[in-house]
Amino acid sequence: MSKLGTLGARLHRGEIGYDFVGKRKIWYGISILITITAIVGLAVRGLNMGIEFQGGAVFTTEKTSISVSQAETYAEEASGHDAIVQKLGNGGLRIQVAGIDTGKSDQIKEDLAKDLKVDPEKINADLVGPSWGEQVANKAWQGLAIFMVLVVIYLAIAFELRMALAALVALIHDITITVGVYALVGFEVTPGTVIGLLTILGYSLYDTVVVFDSLKEQTKDITKQTRWTYSEIADRSINGTLVRSINTTVVALLPVGGLLFIGGGVLGAGMLNDISLSLFVGLAAGAYSSIFIATPLVADLKEREPQMKALKKRVLAKRAAAAAKGESLEAPVVDRAYEDDDEGPADATPAVVGPRPQRAQPSSRGRGRGRPSGKRR
Repeated sequence: MSKLGTLGARLHRGEIGYDFVGKRKIWYGISILITITAIVGLAVRGLNMGIEFQGGAVFTTEKTSISVSQAETYAEEASGHDAIVQKLGNGGLRIQVAGIDTGKSDQIKEDLAKDLKVDPEKINADLVGPSWGEQVANKAWQGLAIFMVLVVIYLAIAFELRMALAALVALIHDITITVGVYALVGFEVTPGTVIGLLTILGYSLYDTVVVFDSLKEQTKDITKQTRWTYSEIADRSINGTLVRSINTTVVALLPVGGLLFIGGGVLGAGMLNDISLSLFVGLAAGAYSSIFIATPLVADLKEREPQMKALKKRVLAKRAAAAAKGESLEAPVVDRAYEDDDEGPADATPAVVGPRPQRAQPSSRGRGRGRPSGKRR
């Protein structure tokens, strides 16, 4: 078995673990710092909205020897607005100018044809009105709001309201970071960007639900035992699915990274940037929030319940009593959740409390033949 597979198995069995919930304030601080940076970038630089949202025109030319930088200069002089120029595979140019009225497009087309030394009839102009762009923006916000509402309703029914609220906070966290990166980098925001945002929200939600499902199963009848607190079992849920989350995230990031860095960066296919950047940043942020934000936040909310406070008090009192007697405070290693005794049901799984001692495994040599194990003479 590979080292990563061995690590995942040991995490799942509770033999080792990392205290994610206990160190949650560190992760909260990191998330707050990143979020503030994203908000500042959004407030200072703003978003580079595409013509689909603010209206404008896209001019496509035939093959020309004019460079991209020269074409940008000509387009900005002709329109009075910033222009985005891309070289097409056939040698032509795609010139995008946002924020212009459709009535000015004919004059801009004539000026471009003169500067680029091409026939005006050979320049194709696609116009987008400001009102249509506003409708697209409104539909995008409506779709995002509907998605969020459905997420909260589903998680509240499938799990509980506190888990739904924690998942909603994680999703808002992912959106804020992704939008902030767009503002800082200056990539254009297009309908493809919105599609990418909805995609990464679905992925982040899937990763969160996997942990929540494990947490729900392990905390069933938790108040009937006095060995572990809710936060400790929440740690077990995160550790048990940690390697799975890492594997799925890395596998998802590899092709998206190829689109972003090779397709958009090396090959210059700028049209791939609008969707690939949102996917890349969102997938990474979604994996981070599922592990470091959503579940620790659920534990925070649950530990404020009176019954969970009482449980924690009983658990700590029992451990203090055991310490006074000189007994070990470390939870026993069991293959099933709780031992089948008066401490609780046998269906729940113990929380991670650190490295666990390994059981002594009986030797398989000579088993069933009446001979003791050991070397033959």
